[in-house]
Parts: sequence; structure tokens; C-alpha cells
Amino acid sequence: MTQALLWAAGGTGLTALLTALGAATVFFFKKAASPHLHRLLLGFAAGVMIAASVWSLLIPAIDQAGEMGMIGWLPAAGGFLLGIGFLTAMDALLPHLTPESFHLKAGPDARHRSALLVLAVTLHNIPEGMAVGISFALASYSGDPAAFTAALALALGIGIQNFPEGAAISLPLRQEGMGRGRSFVMGALSGLVEPVFGILTVLIAGSIQPLMPWLLSFAAGAMLYVVVEELIPGAQLEEMSHLGTWGVMAGFLIMMILDVALG
Repeated sequence: MTQALLWAAGGTGLTALLTALGAATVFFFKKAASPHLHRLLLGFAAGVMIAASVWSLLIPAIDQAGEMGMIGWLPAAGGFLLGIGFLTAMDALLPHLTPESFHLKAGPDARHRSALLVLAVTLHNIPEGMAVGISFALASYSGDPAAFTAALALALGIGIQNFPEGAAISLPLRQEGMGRGRSFVMGALSGLVEPVFGILTVLIAGSIQPLMPWLLSFAAGAMLYVVVEELIPGAQLEEMSHLGTWGVMAGFLIMMILDVALG
């Protein structure tokens, strides 16, 4: 259990660090990334998360369910639907508050709106933290070196796509008049939820190991929900543009290579 917690803390710490590094771009740039680059990065993030959901989460969930004597597809499908349901409920409570739709205005409600922005983006980091945490828990309990390398590949892939996420919060806030330091803190805070939920997931999985396949597929369903609901539509905002599509293909290819080659 201790080893699994340490690995999960390290992996999710890496993803949170890259979110903070992305937010730190507010100290070096005055404006947000160009729309073309933004679409490309959104597509890349979508590709990474699609590949990670399949190779690092759903396939291990099916394999582990079979080893436990379960029907392999049952916990994979059930957990997948639960993950989708979880984020659907969260979106109903906090619908579509994104950096692109947020505008900071002076007045007594400015601080409240800033908190809502960070909360909305942070919400989408929960399944990513769970995915990394549960992958390291699975690797620790199995003792398979290939499982550890697969978990590392997942953490690296999610960390790569977290970098532009941090910038997507801090740079627009800076443009709207918020100070550089506060804009950076807002962006960095959105990534801190990943270590929290990663460690909590390891603790739950260690206590109730038969739930491991369900937790793996839960994280996969939640991640793919974010991809379909937020990332791909954002990457395809401009008609007759293939940038988002190329980004998805590149992210999927790189994550697949990392997962298969290292795992």
C-alpha cells in the first residue's frame, strides 16, 4: 500500500507540476496562444486521453476482471457508464464554464466568478488524477514492471496535455486584468486536484481490490466524456480546418507508442 501511494503521489505530482508550468507562461507572455495553436493543443490532448483510456485503463480493467473470475466486459462496461454518468451530473451542476466562455469583470462578483472558473476546469482534472492513481495502484499490486512503465507513460501523456491547460486558465485571466501572480495561482490550483484524487483512489482500491476493474473503467469513461464533450468540439471550432484533427491523431499516436513501447 505504501509503495502504491508513493508511486501515485509521484505520478500525479508530475501532472500537477506540468499544469503549474503551463500556468507559469503568464510571466513570459502577454497574450493567450493563437487560435490555431489552441485548436492543435486541444486536439493533441484529446488524442492522448483516447489512447490512455484504451491501453492504460480499459484493457487492464478487462484483463484484471478475467483474472478475478469475472466476465471481462461487465466491470469494463459498468465502470465506463458510471464514469460518464459522474461527469454528466457534474456538468449539470456546473455547465460549460471554460476559460473561453469566461470574462472577468470588475465588481463584487469578480472573485466569485474566478473561483467558479477554477472549479470548472478542476472538475475535468479529477478523472485524470484517478486514472494515474489507479494505474500505479494496479502496477504496485501486480508487481509487473511492464505495468509500472505503462503507468509512467500514462502520467507523462496526461502531464503533456496538462501544460496547455494551465496556460488556458492563466493567460485569459491575465488578459482580463488579473495580476500575473494571481493568474498563475489560479492556473496552478486546477492541477492540485489530481494528486488528491489519485491518492484517494489508491486508498480505496487497496481496501476493496475487487473494485479495481470498475475504478479503471470509471476513469476511462470520465476521460472519454471530457474528450467528446469539451476537447474535440473546441478543436474543431473553425470550418475547413484540419488542425484539431491532426492534433488528435498526433496525441493518439504518441500516447499509443509510449504505452506499448514502454509497457
